[in-house]
Amino acid sequence: MKHLILVRHAKSSWESGAASDFERPLNDRGKRDAPMMAQRLRDKKINIDTFISSPAKRAKKTAIAFAEVYKKGKDDIIFKEALYGALPESFYEIISEIDDKSEIVAIFSHNPGITDFANELTKATIDDLPTCGIFALSVKADKWSDFRNAEKEFLFADYPKLV
Repeated sequence: MKHLILVRHAKSSWESGAASDFERPLNDRGKRDAPMMAQRLRDKKINIDTFISSPAKRAKKTAIAFAEVYKKGKDDIIFKEALYGALPESFYEIISEIDDKSEIVAIFSHNPGITDFANELTKATIDDLPTCGIFALSVKADKWSDFRNAEKEFLFADYPKLV
């Protein structure tokens, strides 16, 4: 049994003067929400062993904040260009390549792709995964290469304003 944790990047700043969408940083709320949401996962005894992220600044910083709560560093995060602006097919391809030693994987990406992908996986659907929102599921498979056709079960969704 595998577990997949989908995480939309934390709230980003539109006022930063960033040269491009790719370079937009987290705003103050995003910087506060990311470690808080990571701690909520830890409190649920969810021990992420693999972190995979879009290299866009806001996703990268969100992944780093989560990794730090898990006592990991930036070097422990796998960055995949395909997660920036990803369509569901990109998620499937990336997941199929995950090392089978990984039991609980967190993927950090962007809307609308992450919401579209989450909505393909189980009967549970969401209109819009909020910033720093989490969508968690279990996967009845021993190999990540079997993910696409494996039975999946929605576990929970969480986001910063859900208290």
